[in-house]
Amino acid sequence: MKKLVAHPDKCTGCRSCMLVCSFRHTDACSYPGARIKIVSDEGRGIHTPTLCQFCDDPPCATACPVEALSKDPKTNAIHIDESLCNGCQACVGACPFGAMFFDAQREKAFTCDLCQGDPECVKICLLPEALRYA
Repeated sequence: MKKLVAHPDKCTGCRSCMLVCSFRHTDACSYPGARIKIVSDEGRGIHTPTLCQFCDDPPCATACPVEALSKDPKTNAIHIDESLCNGCQACVGACPFGAMFFDAQREKAFTCDLCQGDPECVKICLLPEALRYA
């Protein structure tokens, strides 16, 4: 099964991946809407993509008291059933990778859905293989 992998040593910190991700999911280019985040230490020139690790036994799903999270059998991505999500943010706190996010306006959790198996972030990444889906 394919997996989205980040190579921090190749990341320039341009954040194009964040913008295309937010546009794909929210129709707006805004960093808060992105399902991938770039954590930067500008002084040292270190940029680390933070993204879902698609855990075999995802702590975010286990933490959900209403069972709104499940794994997509085709892509392995975490699916959030928004009709069940109550906005408690238990999944956000449970993610050891900081890759589960919360939309305060919609009061819903969100994370990478791999763009249904065709991740836009990989396509836009300016430095080859800083993000890879293979």
